[in-house]
Parts: sequence; structure tokens; C-alpha cells
Amino acid sequence: MDFLQLARTRQSIRKYQDRMVEGEKIENCVKAAALAPSACNSQPWKFIIVDDSPLREQVARATWSAVVPINKFTLQAPVMVVVVAEGGNIPSRMGGKVQNKDFQEMDLAIATQHFCLQAVSEGLGTCILGWFNEKKVKKALAIPENKGIGLMISVGYPEGKTPPRKKRRELKEIMSFNRY
Repeated sequence: MDFLQLARTRQSIRKYQDRMVEGEKIENCVKAAALAPSACNSQPWKFIIVDDSPLREQVARATWSAVVPINKFTLQAPVMVVVVAEGGNIPSRMGGKVQNKDFQEMDLAIATQHFCLQAVSEGLGTCILGWFNEKKVKKALAIPENKGIGLMISVGYPEGKTPPRKKRRELKEIMSFNRY
């Protein structure tokens, strides 16, 4: 599939089949993520693949609460991926301070998107999560205190119909040449 078709096909999937995901497919997704560009080639990421049922459920439960139940669907995802922020290298951290930009956050987002696009090409569905209880996830997975969690991804085979076509603004609304 060409890239535009791949980008059109990638959707946030919130309903998964009760079916395990092959390790080879997850490894391919991590390989794609590892190819993502990063500031000063810092590659500030580590992907923790959580597919052990009791541990996966524990991690999934940390993505929602009784007050904010938006991510409860993660309980049915056969794989949860935790994207750990590894801190980046000195040039990227210094550049970020000078430019007042969080390059590590950008790098994690780009790598996560590479992961998700590869997942589509593997026949998988994903949903990128930014809402979770970091303290609970770090404790469950023995993530060092000095590391942060940038994002999480639920992964599995989509169940049911394909989600409706993405609604996007017209190009003329989001693009201009040479001036704002």
C-alpha cells in the first residue's frame, strides 16, 4: 500500500478481537519505530511490550479510572506498549533548552507514529494513549524513577467494521505557500 493509503487507513482502534498478536509483528513495529528520526540522533526511547495477561491487565487498568473511564477499552487489547522516555543525548537536551522545545517529546511521538503505521501494514489496530497513571505503570513494570513514560499504545487485531472515513479539514484551510 502506498503511503497516503497507509495514512488514510490508520485509525484509533478501540475494539479488539480476542486474539494474540504474533511477536514477529510487534518486533516489526518496533523496528519501524527505531527508524524514526530524532533530534541529534538521540533515539530517546525504549518500548516495553506488555503481553503477559495479568501484567497487561494491570497496565491497562492504569489508563482509566472511575472518574475518567475514557480508556476502559484497553482491557480488551491483547498487547499494551509503554513508550519510555530515555532522556536523549546531551546535544538534543541542550538544543531543547536553547530553543525552549521538548525535542524528546517530539521524538517519542514520531517513533510512536512509525510504530502505529507499521502496525497497520501488519493488519493490526492501535490507539495512542496519553492519559494514564504513570506512577502505577512505572511500579508495575519496574521502570526506574528517573525515567518518564511518554505515551502508551494499545495493540491488537481490530474487531468489527472499519471506522468511518477520517474527517479532515480541506488542504486550503491548512496549507499556504510563502506566507501565512
